[in-house]
Amino acid sequence: MMMGSALPALKPVIWISSAKADLRGFPEEVKDSIGFALYVAQLGGKHTGVKPLRGFGAGVLEIIEDHYGDTYRAVYTTRLAGRVYVLHAFQKKSKAGIQTPKAEIN
Repeated sequence: MMMGSALPALKPVIWISSAKADLRGFPEEVKDSIGFALYVAQLGGKHTGVKPLRGFGAGVLEIIEDHYGDTYRAVYTTRLAGRVYVLHAFQKKSKAGIQTPKAEIN
């Protein structure tokens, strides 16, 4: 029997709408990176690559991953009831600028 400190309890992940199915369509490396950032959120932390989504305050966070010239994003919040809510996952289609497209924000 191993002695030592137990791992902290993981917050459950709640997937909203098509976020999980959309994330499954991403390249493996992107899924791994986003999955690790969500794991850090489940532990109660914030991955270094995560930033607040502009216009929503500090409670809505965005994971951004670049892969071979494409950009993938996942948006989540941990503000509600000790859970990680993944609100949206998408590939950025805009070719101009770094701003999240308005259609994705809506």
